[in-house]
Amino acid sequence: MAQRGVAIITGASRGIGAATAIMAARAGYAAVVNFSEDSDGAARVVEQIKNDGGTTVAVQADVSDPAAVLGLFDAAQALGPVAAVVNNAGITGDIIGNLVDVSPETIKRVLEINVAGTMFMCQEATRRMSILSGGKGGSIINISSTAVKAGSPGTWVHYAASKGAVDVLTVGLATEAAAHGIRVNAVSPGITNTGLHAAAGMPDRVESVKHLIPLGRGGEPENVASAVMWLLSDEASYITGAILPVAGGR
Repeated sequence: MAQRGVAIITGASRGIGAATAIMAARAGYAAVVNFSEDSDGAARVVEQIKNDGGTTVAVQADVSDPAAVLGLFDAAQALGPVAAVVNNAGITGDIIGNLVDVSPETIKRVLEINVAGTMFMCQEATRRMSILSGGKGGSIINISSTAVKAGSPGTWVHYAASKGAVDVLTVGLATEAAAHGIRVNAVSPGITNTGLHAAAGMPDRVESVKHLIPLGRGGEPENVASAVMWLLSDEASYITGAILPVAGGR
């Protein structure tokens, strides 16, 4: 399959990010598997991609650090021109409960990664891919959450608020980036079988709420990754500023 350029996937050591990196490599992208701390998980993703015959590299970077973001893009461009950026890195702060009980440190860290980190990535992606500065254009996909719809009371209000910011960022940047030859969209997963729930102390959360989902089950990382890949594809070439729910109807 012809090389489609480089795709950077943040938070790609597991879950949705890992599934997206694997699919991107199979679609012909050189997949940059970004991770912050889970080097073992990133190595497993890289191994699978290489076993499939794909091109990939793992790059450690904390997206909330602008200098680290620059380093991530520099490492990616060693493989070729960046054509796609999937902003998947995000945290809940490993806590479940009412907003009043969330520590200031947790709120700050969630906003640093989920909001500022996504903005830093979008800024650098625009600079590198812009057709106005010698780039070839491309696509940015932000991973949001259907938690935005109800605000996640009693669990993750702080997280839902951060993803609300991601939605607004997506819509606004899509208009700004169009002249740069860049499409900007978001995928908004619902309850999905990832390690996010266990990390927050709710390993059985998907099973416990599946009766609330019209399709009767939680999603899988591959369901979300497939939506990302469609938005990256030529079939979606006239779509920008969209927020695509992948939530089983909930």
